[in-house]
Amino acid sequence: MEKFQAGMVLGAVGDALGYRKGRWEFCTSGRQIQEELETLGGLGALKLDPDNWPLSDGALMHMTTTEALVTDYWCLEDLYRELVRVYVESMVSLQGRPPDPGTVEGCVHLKPNNFLLAWHTPFNEKGSGFGAATKAMCVGMRYWQPQRLDNLVEVSIETGRMTHNHPTGFLGSLTTALFASYALQGKPVVSWGRDLMKVIPKAEEFCRKTIRHMAEYQEKWFYFEAKWQFYLEERGIEEEGQNKPLFPDRYDAEETDKLYKRWSSEGRAGRRGHDAPMIAYDALLASGSDWNELCRRAMFHGGESGATGLIAGCLYGLLYGLSQVPAGLHQDLDRRQRLEDLGAELHRAASAEKIIEK
Repeated sequence: MEKFQAGMVLGAVGDALGYRKGRWEFCTSGRQIQEELETLGGLGALKLDPDNWPLSDGALMHMTTTEALVTDYWCLEDLYRELVRVYVESMVSLQGRPPDPGTVEGCVHLKPNNFLLAWHTPFNEKGSGFGAATKAMCVGMRYWQPQRLDNLVEVSIETGRMTHNHPTGFLGSLTTALFASYALQGKPVVSWGRDLMKVIPKAEEFCRKTIRHMAEYQEKWFYFEAKWQFYLEERGIEEEGQNKPLFPDRYDAEETDKLYKRWSSEGRAGRRGHDAPMIAYDALLASGSDWNELCRRAMFHGGESGATGLIAGCLYGLLYGLSQVPAGLHQDLDRRQRLEDLGAELHRAASAEKIIEK
């Protein structure tokens, strides 16, 4: 249970650090962010509180998704209807936090009063953003056991395409859910990217089976896979047995920003569903259990640092727990108690024997 709670809490910590009330999330220079951090006394001196370090819309949507996953649903359609309801309601409750435009556009098409078609949204050319990826780690926590992979694939895709009905968007939610399940299974981090590539055909099969927008999906599908294949080759870990990732000798803030931009699709690192999980994964791969190094790579760069921080922080918590993270970063965190409670409730729900079928 502690790992589940740590995942929820540290995801929010990573989000609050990367977001910094919008100041760091919209800063394009990792060096500038890291220099500002030093003037604040460094990471260990920070005390995160709700007024100065609030959670962004990304962390709130992850909590909202978790709220639905811990309800006592009898079938997946009931879960989807509950998700539609809480997503539409959440658009009102994100006061003062500018939500991801893709999420807003997706929620406009959700139909909480239509029993049969509540979550069937149209294909969205602009739905490739990170918002689907940042809310799906809890899906992987709910269905973390290997025998629940089919549930994980289906729920992460449906959850993703409710708001981001574009393969680059909803394959991002599949990725973060899958990585959360791998963390809880204890799989070596170096194998996660390779294993993702083996699961993507399952996602394609599910989309064909549900016959939703397959013609529009197909031409976009290749982009996500090609980006991840390129990344795995660049790190030298695309084949089984290749377990020593290759990193550049010089990897300071400026080099990191350049590399992350190269992985992106529009020069804004972490903006899309393929590269937000990729940056978080790369940071975990390089940092191991070193929390400070993880933050430097995933939370303090010149891109969508709130999004990459949320994913990386959650996965770190699932792997290593809270013990190596300075207490000042989480003891007075925005919504700390609810995050812990949701972690405990997710653990209980994931441990229940009942297998949910369609």
